[in-house]
Amino acid sequence: MALDTDTVRRIARLARIYIPEEDLEPLAGELSNIIGWVEQLAEVDTDGVEPMTSVVEITPEQREDVVNDGGYRDRVLANAPDTADGFFTVPKVIE
Repeated sequence: MALDTDTVRRIARLARIYIPEEDLEPLAGELSNIIGWVEQLAEVDTDGVEPMTSVVEITPEQREDVVNDGGYRDRVLANAPDTADGFFTVPKVIE
């Protein structure tokens, strides 16, 4: 698929990119080449090829999914302006 300068100008406007008029023609050629490569990739037969989730064949280590409090209550509460019985205290917002 060949792109003309009007199409490149429209793409640039939609992307909100300023491209000087003298750069539109070379850019149209470059984008046409890129689209040609993508079209060529579409011709590759990928039947029976499983999708990749990573380029490295490893299985990530799994940890047990356990809910905990993090064990840092005192350190977290040290940042609070006011606490009571191990909890943050805040001003009453409903009367």
